[in-house]
Amino acid sequence: MNLLNSLRNSTINFLLHQNIAVTPSTQPVDLINLIKSLRPITTDKPLIRLGPDSDGGYLVPDDFEGIEACFSPGVSTIAGFEKDCANRGMEVFMADKSINQLPENHSRFHFLKKFISSTNDADFITLDSWANQVLPNTTSDLLLQMDIEGYEYETIFSLSDQLLNRFRIIVVEFHWMHLLWSKPYFDLSSRAFAKLLHSHSVVHIHPNNLGKTVKRNNVEIPELLEITFLRNDRINKKEFTKTFPHPLDIDNTKSHPLVLPQSWYKS
Repeated sequence: MNLLNSLRNSTINFLLHQNIAVTPSTQPVDLINLIKSLRPITTDKPLIRLGPDSDGGYLVPDDFEGIEACFSPGVSTIAGFEKDCANRGMEVFMADKSINQLPENHSRFHFLKKFISSTNDADFITLDSWANQVLPNTTSDLLLQMDIEGYEYETIFSLSDQLLNRFRIIVVEFHWMHLLWSKPYFDLSSRAFAKLLHSHSVVHIHPNNLGKTVKRNNVEIPELLEITFLRNDRINKKEFTKTFPHPLDIDNTKSHPLVLPQSWYKS
């Protein structure tokens, strides 16, 4: 046993010196159970597409009446989704420290040059602080569309239940999903999903084909997943979605087609 431990430690140290981190692996059953918890449902609210027919367009439930504002952290060079929200009467609050100005203008657009995360400082702001600044003393429903390059997990953890429950519709691009095979990463990200699933249900999943899929132990995981959630009190009837892709789904790029693996929507 001492020889095995010595060999194991030597191997780990060698890999670390090669900038390769070694972590415990997630049990396949735990990963399968997480995927089952994220299985999309079809509801009485049909899905429509907002945004361009390319990257930056998302499928969301057609349930917008009474939504006061859209919060959209992570802007970059595309604002088609946000423009569609603004044209439906929502105020649109956009934040991104990496740009100096929005890619296009609209009378309902409002821009904050900061990143969204779990802290408040010169470069970062939490969703709660942001919402309190721009919409003080309101309790209306909101929409959240978030693509913030991996900061989504800590942002979800720092999100208060009060604000979370105001987001009727949530669209998040989740990054590094293939790292779910690493147990520390799985433990962190699965808790973020559990927090969202306490009040919301998954109504659509679209793999972003800017990434690829990673298959291990017959479990296939896309690296990038765009997941749409609808708050549970807005769902009157539901059933599991049986076919993918949705007719309105479009690849993010023309590089290589990518569809959601069947294990994400079939028992």
